[in-house]
Amino acid sequence: EVRFEESGGGSVQVGGSLRLSCIASGFTFDDSGMRWYRRAPGNECELVSTINSDGRTYYQDSVKGRFTISQDVAKNTVYLQMNALKPEDTAVYYCAAGFLPSSSGCAGHWGQGTQVSVSS
Repeated sequence: EVRFEESGGGSVQVGGSLRLSCIASGFTFDDSGMRWYRRAPGNECELVSTINSDGRTYYQDSVKGRFTISQDVAKNTVYLQMNALKPEDTAVYYCAAGFLPSSSGCAGHWGQGTQVSVSS
């Protein structure tokens, strides 16, 4: 069974940092790319960042230069280091494997997500 255990969220002030972690299980981690999504209240789910099995990364324009995605294949874990946080980063963050439908990125089918709240 595919599962994701997200953690590391919290409440920080503008300019603060958080490091999200996601432990994946139920599939071959090192063959699959990983993604971070987020959903802010009243907004649609959006793709934040991805990392391919070969290490190539993608970032949404709004987080470029502030967020860094990485992975530890030995631990089946993907991370999202978030620096210089802004109020607009407030959302529930979800991780997912690249082979899963992007339309279900924030559905919470495979993980509960982790709440990030940034206050000014």
